[in-house]
Amino acid sequence: MREFRQPEGKYEFVFGKYAQPIAKIQPGEEVAIYTEDAFSGRLTSPDVSSSILFQAGYMNPQTGPFYIEGAEPGDTLVVEILDIQPATGFAGSALIPGFGGVVATSSTPMLNDPLPEKCWLYKYDESTKKFTSTTDPALSFDYRPFYGTMTTAPELEAISTATPFNQGGNMDCRDTCPGNKVMLPVAVEGAYFFLGDAHGTQGDGELCGTALEMPAKGILKFSLIKGKKLHNVRIENDEYIMCVGTAKPMEDAARMAYVDLIEWMGEYGWNKYDAFECLTQAGEMYVGNMVDTFYSLVGKIKKEIVMRKKK
Repeated sequence: MREFRQPEGKYEFVFGKYAQPIAKIQPGEEVAIYTEDAFSGRLTSPDVSSSILFQAGYMNPQTGPFYIEGAEPGDTLVVEILDIQPATGFAGSALIPGFGGVVATSSTPMLNDPLPEKCWLYKYDESTKKFTSTTDPALSFDYRPFYGTMTTAPELEAISTATPFNQGGNMDCRDTCPGNKVMLPVAVEGAYFFLGDAHGTQGDGELCGTALEMPAKGILKFSLIKGKKLHNVRIENDEYIMCVGTAKPMEDAARMAYVDLIEWMGEYGWNKYDAFECLTQAGEMYVGNMVDTFYSLVGKIKKEIVMRKKK
């Protein structure tokens, strides 16, 4: 199995087709990819000032891009996540003044005082599969890894790695995890796949703006669905089909996710009105993030229900 690391000091901080690919990957190939944490490795102790963690040019570094052989605009890139392992045994989280889901920000100024600067460093225990704070043992959480960020390159733009969009990006959706297949729209030749922002765990919404951010080693397998054009990201596992909607305001993201899910159910034989009714009664939805430039919501429905149309 081939292993890939970003060249030293050359992590990417935008998604786009303008960077030189670090490798070419064949469909069907399993590879190991190493990613840095969202703080670019700067959170080394709880005493680190959080104001330095997100300095310009050091926010959410990505490994890539990877050129996927045979990928063309209008295809779908399928990324099967086989495993995610902590690369160092440590993770971190922080309060960033002017950043978070329930505080004043630059886009929603208020009269309340800004957050204090505060950092938490967590250590991973392989025997218990938990991350526990080095300063407060009450902050102890099960290891539930996923990638906050994965994407293909947009057709024209270069997009900040802080941003989620219809092809992926910084979605912070916990279902981009081992055991699941993530389906990404392809807009450029070679797809130009980026990966980063691994999380040890995260609750719905990524409320303070940082999950348990960690460097990681992931095992992934790539394949292509030729000629299948997606409008948004889709996720599948043995139990669910899921669609990601990314927009602001949040209700638009919810609409996008559910409309795409109705379209996907149509591929299983549902007409859109019956699918609409079915999602009304049995659909599920959660917030991936409520802190980024756009919000990501995941609509999902159990396959057992979807497959009734084929019986």
